Amino acid sequence: MKCPYCQFLEDKVLDSRVVRDGDAIKRRRECLKCSRRYTTFETIVERRVLVVKKDGRREPFDQQKLLRGLEVACRKRPVSSGALEEVVDRIERALYDRGETEVQATVLGEMVVEELRKLDPVAYVRFASVYRDFQDLSQFQAFLEGLRSEGKPRASKARKGK
Repeated sequence: MKCPYCQFLEDKVLDSRVVRDGDAIKRRRECLKCSRRYTTFETIVERRVLVVKKDGRREPFDQQKLLRGLEVACRKRPVSSGALEEVVDRIERALYDRGETEVQATVLGEMVVEELRKLDPVAYVRFASVYRDFQDLSQFQAFLEGLRSEGKPRASKARKGK
């Protein structure tokens, strides 16, 4: 493992722990040259899932890119980084469970929207407004009205008398 600070190739492992429900091992390491410490994660490398963009380009699914997008949506919101990492893990597991080597970006986007909807309403609206690419204020207002109507209890229909 290369030290992220001085690029030296030798280190010692100080601590190892199982994380992510046994799907990964977290290791705390110390560089033998500069003595700085850093953390690494070991996971099983499964088949790669490619994300198919709207323009047809394909790029590998990137956990860090997804996490950065979630962090932007949740900026200044009471959402922990641990909760965001759990969202990324759930989405990644769902992608691999599909058993497909490619997934449309729109499918991935909808998965993110649904996770944020459960996590934080403001982050959900932030992400959805960018993801759904509203072209004008009326589209955004219609989206917000839909949210308001979902949040209200449905009125029961009055029964007709005999």
